[in-house]
Amino acid sequence: MSLTLEWSNEQTVADIPERWIPLLTQLLNIVGEMEGVTRGEVALSFVDDETIRRLNRDYRGLDKPTDVLSFSMREMGDGETEIVYVSEDGEGGGLPDDFAEPLGDIVISVPRALAQSEEYGHSPEREIGFLFVHGFLHLLGYDHQDEASEREMFRKQEQILQKAGLTR
Repeated sequence: MSLTLEWSNEQTVADIPERWIPLLTQLLNIVGEMEGVTRGEVALSFVDDETIRRLNRDYRGLDKPTDVLSFSMREMGDGETEIVYVSEDGEGGGLPDDFAEPLGDIVISVPRALAQSEEYGHSPEREIGFLFVHGFLHLLGYDHQDEASEREMFRKQEQILQKAGLTR
């Protein structure tokens, strides 16, 4: 089993070029290889600013649009029930070989990504790739709450993007 990307386009602001999905799958596998994550599923949704603003308000208490949100299945929130995988014989333990563990959801605002690519002077592919990698690293537990962790996360992001040929 390997890493898989399931995606949906829930916005009508811009077309999603077909070349984005193989690129994002490549980035998923680069991150997975670097981080030792060999299997699992990531769900990606392309949305508009209003949708991401609502999600940001409902889940983070920030009533404003943002560029990317991540919802990890590896982290437990207050009041959530732990997910325990049980084998067919009723025993706890490992996952079946054909099971793609859900790693989490990444939500990207397409209008915000396109505006940022223009603002920063690079391609929309690089911006979408950057946001996707940023979101995936969050799913794996990385954060940028302090200066040291922000440096580490952004260093990894840049290394991954360079490896995929997504330069500034």
